[in-house]
Amino acid sequence: MPWLWPAIGVGAGVYFFYHGFRLLQRKRLIMDTPASKVRSAAMGLVEISGQATGPYSLTAPITGAPCYYYRTIAWEWKQQGKSAGWVKSADESMLVPFYLDDNTGRVLVDPQGAEMEIHRDFHDEFSQSLFSSSLEVPANIGNFLLMHGVNCEKKVKVEEYCIKPKNSLFILGTLAHNPGITASAVPVRSVPSAVAHARHSFGTVGGLTNILTFSASSNVTTASSVNYGVSEHSTQPHLLDSTQQARIAAALTKAGITNPAAWAAAGINPTPAIAATNNTAAAAAPALEQFDLRPPTVLMKGAHNPAFFISWRSQREVVQSLGWKSALMIWGGPALTLMCTYILAGEFGWL
Repeated sequence: MPWLWPAIGVGAGVYFFYHGFRLLQRKRLIMDTPASKVRSAAMGLVEISGQATGPYSLTAPITGAPCYYYRTIAWEWKQQGKSAGWVKSADESMLVPFYLDDNTGRVLVDPQGAEMEIHRDFHDEFSQSLFSSSLEVPANIGNFLLMHGVNCEKKVKVEEYCIKPKNSLFILGTLAHNPGITASAVPVRSVPSAVAHARHSFGTVGGLTNILTFSASSNVTTASSVNYGVSEHSTQPHLLDSTQQARIAAALTKAGITNPAAWAAAGINPTPAIAATNNTAAAAAPALEQFDLRPPTVLMKGAHNPAFFISWRSQREVVQSLGWKSALMIWGGPALTLMCTYILAGEFGWL
């Protein structure tokens, strides 16, 4: 079908034209919103730049780096008809609320529902080919792929994006009254923006039950949204390191979950975990005192102004990028559509 690709080009040109205006709209929104400092920021849509910080963090599954947000994506090289290409096979995003510090103060950030433009910390391809970058898949990557049902024997590509402590961030979002969000060590799965405000409970019993699903028949807790190192195909849970165990044990204890079977299913050795929890809490107390775990305001996705954007680049760099991308799409989209329409007209004898 010689007309297939020109037809796709017509649709792509129309999409580029429409998307270009959306990028231009965002550029104007950023330029029209005055930059604010945390100490003097007013309620409503604001722009704030600073460094990410916080008393609690996650461990990224691939790099093992402490972070407040990660997104890990795996792709498989698959044959589809006469063509082959990368197909997304796994996409996992987890977060904990963190703070943005600009030297005038700190503001709690709920990254749920934000459009992320953050640094890629890991990228590599693996296959059984002699020409691949790595002949053997590392254990941590193999565990992640296995958990998501990705065949490690095929050609796979893995990427990971993180927001780590002391990362410089530019955030466009809504500074609003806190609806009940609490800084907590309990990680939460990042959900699509359409349902981002369905949950506002972090670090409470209600928030924990959103993450952990309880089995009434076996009375064993299974991780449904958080990867605690438990594989669905394994009979024995993989225990986490002592720091991770202490953090999860503290959250489980706070929520009133003391069932040893539930702790074991979450990857925690119940016997030493209680002592480790107490020691970790004592050591972390000075750091926790520096943060208001439930502040009166929070930077988040607004109910009436859904613009919420987090970038690892500066405001100036974001505006410059949006400028050339919107111009390219607005002018290039119609040109692509006209060219492909001309090709289609020639194929069907309309000229």
